Amino acid sequence: MIKSNPLVLAPMAGITDLPFRIICRELGAGLVYSEMVSAEALIRNQGKTFTLLRSDPAEKPVAFQIFGSRPASMAAAARILSQRPLDCIDINMGCPVPKVLKSGSGSALLRDLTLAREIMDAVVGASAVPVTVKIRLGWDANSIIALDLAQAAEAAGVAAVTIHARTRSQGFSGSADWSMIKAVKDAVGIPVIGNGDVRSGPDAGKMRDETGCDGIMIGRACQGNPWIFREAKQFLETGTPPAPPTPQEKEETIHRHLEEIVALRGEHVGVREMRKHLCWYSKGLPGGAEFRTRVNQLTKVDEVKEEVTAFFADPVMLKR
Repeated sequence: MIKSNPLVLAPMAGITDLPFRIICRELGAGLVYSEMVSAEALIRNQGKTFTLLRSDPAEKPVAFQIFGSRPASMAAAARILSQRPLDCIDINMGCPVPKVLKSGSGSALLRDLTLAREIMDAVVGASAVPVTVKIRLGWDANSIIALDLAQAAEAAGVAAVTIHARTRSQGFSGSADWSMIKAVKDAVGIPVIGNGDVRSGPDAGKMRDETGCDGIMIGRACQGNPWIFREAKQFLETGTPPAPPTPQEKEETIHRHLEEIVALRGEHVGVREMRKHLCWYSKGLPGGAEFRTRVNQLTKVDEVKEEVTAFFADPVMLKR
């Protein structure tokens, strides 16, 4: 899936929903990942969870990510997901959020290699589609286990491994250690996707050249900037980045994103979900702070549309 286009949209809770995945796919992502889904909630048929599983042919290829700490539950979730129109299932072993860690899931599995192996074996055995896994370097600087975990993944039949080149203790702070991505790439025969500190097209090229990774995953840098995939794709292909998006293109994308998220989630939830995206889309733009203050008070989709139109109609914006 990443042979022809190595650019990958990272799984991000509350961000990589269906509308955003489609936008990123159209702008150059070769593979997109869903928000993480609780295996326990999935097998208990919780309605809200199935909202996260909505898909569309326009986003393919797509991977859906699950998290959990019980091999049997993860296997059951994989069986359910295997019946849906997706291309692979990803196991989350990297999330550092306390709520996830409390359940023994996410990066908590970095402290229990035996359980991590059991989960990978169970999911691979139950899934009808390829399985990938996303990990971090280790729990902290004194417990780096990325090589062992990646090799265990390969032995379990996992199709590819993503390395977020930070420890759980780092969270999203400090710098990603790309040398460890290279070390993992050299240690396994399955595809390796690098993740961490790719903020531009040149960063994507640098990661590819320094690590030899098969895929390049972009996370926080695409928040409010899905055009980074277009930039990175052209840079990887030609060595030069494209022109940045125009204000008109940004406005059109925001309106589309708003309409599609409201269609998916309804006005009440959709508008509230869109607020964070509007904050990111307007970051660094003239009048952005005032715009964010206004839209964060709104609850109606038509009101938000009016604010977006007015924001981009500002003479200062039109000169950009």
